[in-house]
Amino acid sequence: MQQTNSSCPAPLWLVQNCLTPLPDPLTLDWLFDQGSLTRRLTRLSKDGFSVTPLFEGWQTLRADECAALDLAEGSEGWVREVYLRGHGDAWVFARSVASRSALQGDGLHMDELGSRSLGELLFCDQAFTRRAIEVCHYPEQWLPQASRATGLWGRRSRFDRGALSVLVAEIFLPTLWEIARACPENC
Repeated sequence: MQQTNSSCPAPLWLVQNCLTPLPDPLTLDWLFDQGSLTRRLTRLSKDGFSVTPLFEGWQTLRADECAALDLAEGSEGWVREVYLRGHGDAWVFARSVASRSALQGDGLHMDELGSRSLGELLFCDQAFTRRAIEVCHYPEQWLPQASRATGLWGRRSRFDRGALSVLVAEIFLPTLWEIARACPENC
């Protein structure tokens, strides 16, 4: 079971117009792309995209997640952690959370996704609206042991549909940047 170290201080999540200094243009483009990351990774991998579940289950949500979802600190929610892969290489670590109370009776069934992409489901359902993208240097203690590194860029956004809110965080791993920099059109 993947257990996130909640004793790590929460990062400061920022929107684009509050971000200084700005990262390089390629990083900035990936961080604030409003489209589906799943679709972009599928293009970059030339259809070699896959999802590997790492953890799915009920957990106490981190304080920054509770704040982003307008929940009381210490609320329980469904947590899904996955690697988004290109040709088997982990390119992105993703952590998606939703409160227990909002999921019950909503019909989203995050627990039945398996190796399917949650992002694709959120982008295909027109009822979901996406709030602003926020970015930070993601705490290495919150990453799976195999992907721990300092200074990795992460982004998150909240998707709302009625009473249901899903917070999706995506952390870009060094293997993605190697491929993205080599792609002529930045895919």
